[in-house]
Amino acid sequence: MSGSAHGHTTAAWTGVGISFIGFMVSGVAMVVPSPVLVIVGLVVAAVGPLVGKAMSVAGYGKKPSTHTTIPVVQKTPVSSGVSS
Repeated sequence: MSGSAHGHTTAAWTGVGISFIGFMVSGVAMVVPSPVLVIVGLVVAAVGPLVGKAMSVAGYGKKPSTHTTIPVVQKTPVSSGVSS
């Protein structure tokens, strides 16, 4: 995946960061019994992908590929020279 720069954009980092903060708030709220804070954290976590997608649409995501594809060459199998 690193060859295609998957997730290496401002939109991806922001969306994941917001979701991470939401899950952290929910996790702390479960230890400190606070149902309202758990719900707030989960709502924040659910907003993360929406913000990431909105930023991607706004131009902070991966740029469309402009290079042409290279045709795949079929390789012929090489025999070992041993007959069966």
